[in-house]
Amino acid sequence: MTLPSILVTGGAGFIGSHTAVALAEAGYRPVILDDFSNSSQRALDGLQQILGYTVPCYTKDCNDHAILLDIFQRENIRGVIHFAAFKAVGESMQEPLRYYRNNLGSLITLLEVMLEMNVPDLIFSSSCTVYGEPAVLPVTEASPVQPATSVYGNTKQVGEEILRDVVAAGKPLRIISLRYFNPVGAHPTGYIGELPLGVPNNLVPFITQSAAGLRGPITIFGNDYPTPDGTCVRDYIHVMDLAEAHVAALQNLQKNSGNNHYDVFNVGTGQGASVLEVVQTFEEVTGHKLNYHVGPRRAGDVVSVFADATKSREQLGWTAKRSLREALADAWRWELVVNRP
Repeated sequence: MTLPSILVTGGAGFIGSHTAVALAEAGYRPVILDDFSNSSQRALDGLQQILGYTVPCYTKDCNDHAILLDIFQRENIRGVIHFAAFKAVGESMQEPLRYYRNNLGSLITLLEVMLEMNVPDLIFSSSCTVYGEPAVLPVTEASPVQPATSVYGNTKQVGEEILRDVVAAGKPLRIISLRYFNPVGAHPTGYIGELPLGVPNNLVPFITQSAAGLRGPITIFGNDYPTPDGTCVRDYIHVMDLAEAHVAALQNLQKNSGNNHYDVFNVGTGQGASVLEVVQTFEEVTGHKLNYHVGPRRAGDVVSVFADATKSREQLGWTAKRSLREALADAWRWELVVNRP
């Protein structure tokens, strides 16, 4: 039996590579498109180790209509999970046109090819950043979308608007936007994980690199916030739980009898953990004492945000299964593999 081929744009990245595993485990055939501007060939080697075969990969630009069309035809693509995007918040503020052209241009090109090839099903990588500083916690899909605080964040908001408008225009597309919270962890084998280029922007890879001696002390940006321990609170979700949410969303679309559909879902654990709690939990799980200190608040940081994922549970049949402790243990295992001589 021929397995249905699913195109994973940005599939060599952190979330994309784990989603390729989840797709394969669910009976799909992942096909990766990635220009490797912010990812590593190491992910493909890891996927081969985990799956036992080489995942097809095209080192191409998602903005190229002819290339996308060729891949759809050559691989008989039956659905798309779209991760490909520039994602550095600071850089987006300095290079807004580059971010708008790439992140929105690639989405528009992808939609054009999907319509041309009669492929209706798309899962879009969105973000909880659309909620900004929420007035009420936990946030639901009905919570107000706040003005974006970065160009990168705005590309996610505008991306959602493009998708909503295309479906509202009656185009034969079935689309789900997944609003992620904070993905952490790695595949439990240690073969794939988060591999930031340069200094990590996210807390957990900075923690693991600091523990491995690659980085200096960890700075906790502020301990005077109105939270239980004064540090910012986030919803940290294991990357494999997040990967499985994409498969659940895809299966939901494929069961949808209509040919025109758009919806959004939160993907989080429903529980907040503070920065200090993450640091201390890592110490407990690994037995490694971390060197950290408290610095001044960082501009733009939201105080507290975590998900109400009831809709995902009820409509997608998905719920997060893995704990923060498990995510941190897996992240540390990956770090040890990455830096093994």
